[in-house]
Amino acid sequence: MSQANEIEALKASLRGVRRAFEDLSALSPRVEGLDPHTDVPDADLDDLRRLTLAHAVAAQALRGLVVTMLRRRGRIEEAVAGTGTEMGEE
Repeated sequence: MSQANEIEALKASLRGVRRAFEDLSALSPRVEGLDPHTDVPDADLDDLRRLTLAHAVAAQALRGLVVTMLRRRGRIEEAVAGTGTEMGEE
């Protein structure tokens, strides 16, 4: 059985990942248009650093929520270093 707060958190986490992806995708034309014989402009590197971090954080938050939901259902056991393994996997 799902919990309303859990579902709302899942929706919010997924929106965060999608938004981070959209922001990162907006840089694609600038990256694709780079001349391979020149340096990447500082502004582009700053944007890439900021947006890739946002994407990584959002993706990890979503992953953590999914793992928590699976653990609650007994589908994942605790494993070494806090990662999860599905029941029956070795």
